[in-house]
Amino acid sequence: MECDGKRQQSAFYHITVQGELDAAWQDWFSGMTIATELGADGVVMTILKGSVADQAALRGILNKVWDLNLTLVSVKRGL
Repeated sequence: MECDGKRQQSAFYHITVQGELDAAWQDWFSGMTIATELGADGVVMTILKGSVADQAALRGILNKVWDLNLTLVSVKRGL
């Protein structure tokens, strides 16, 4: 995909949401790795990690977070 003459490449993302998702959701989230951890405040967080093809694919993943009514905590690129 090109935007302003530059080819967009896949990037690694680390997406954190509040709440717990088990590994059974991995296929629905485009094969991203799913892990849970306990935050400093005692709240369970789910971390989705993996390579995302482009911004459209990232938008699709974030839409799924929305569809599940999860609270988005952070989206970090390149970790």
